[in-house]
Amino acid sequence: MQRSPNVSTTILELFPTRIAALTALCIVPVFLSSGVASARPIPFDGSYVGAGVAAGVTNGGQQGDAATFGGNIQGRVAIPNAPISVRGAVLFTNRNSAVMPMLTYDVPVANNTNFYIGGGYSFVQKDGQPTPLGNRDAAVVMAGAESGLGDHIVVYGDAKFGIRAYKNSPASALSFQAGLGYRF
Repeated sequence: MQRSPNVSTTILELFPTRIAALTALCIVPVFLSSGVASARPIPFDGSYVGAGVAAGVTNGGQQGDAATFGGNIQGRVAIPNAPISVRGAVLFTNRNSAVMPMLTYDVPVANNTNFYIGGGYSFVQKDGQPTPLGNRDAAVVMAGAESGLGDHIVVYGDAKFGIRAYKNSPASALSFQAGLGYRF
């Protein structure tokens, strides 16, 4: 079946090539941007409190500065509509503890999973006694990741670096933490 040349001519007259090109230029970015938006990961959201293990892996070079294994209690308070969080951690042993308020920048890396980096300060309960992160008050930088498993369970892990965190020593401390939390 052949089309009538009059129909093709009429369509071309009503829908010139310039209008078709302009329409395509307007529509294509809409489809391209929708693909990009759906490719972005859904960030980990919410606040949580958790507990787990803490392993100090450094030595300050003085007696009583040995690497120490212990536990951690950590929490996150999410700031709505902002990529930052307020965090707190307690690293402890059976003899001492270090309390750390921190602020982090959170980056979604996969659905319901964040990478975070930030800093704070470590306040040691008994100066000179070991914790997983040194034995004296010190500035702390940290990096870690957290992921939601379902609606309420969180798994987290991070590394904390205490700057000049040993008494009578210029050494810094490094500790690794991992644990499970409850998201609310």
